[in-house]
Amino acid sequence: MLPIGKLSAATGVKVPTIRYYEQIGLLPEPGRSAGNQRLYGKSEQERLAFIRHARELGFPLEAIRELLSLSDDPSQPCAAADGIAKRQLQAVNARISRLTALRAELQRMVAQGAHGAISDCRVIETLGNHALCSHDHPADAG
Repeated sequence: MLPIGKLSAATGVKVPTIRYYEQIGLLPEPGRSAGNQRLYGKSEQERLAFIRHARELGFPLEAIRELLSLSDDPSQPCAAADGIAKRQLQAVNARISRLTALRAELQRMVAQGAHGAISDCRVIETLGNHALCSHDHPADAG
């Protein structure tokens, strides 16, 4: 059994994040020592490693919840997990498309912007007037 600090070190997940995952039900409520210290076993460590890896791949928490539910019942068909992964792949591809367009716009702005005074600066001008952009790009400042 591992206390929360050692679980954190073993999985690379910060203590507040572990507590958050417990709070939202991704991790079960841990057992406690006689001194009321949280204690985690191998299954919790494996579950937390699963969550961390899924987060590294960009899966949202709700998709991770679905995947964990599927993994808790291994007799279920894999099609559901495959569908979740396909949705994530579509989201990644969409983000790559947006980032590619943003990169092109930034490259264009930089190539045109390093001349004269700020009053003539293409970077400042373009940021101030979206109509000067060569690509339509949605706000993704989240």
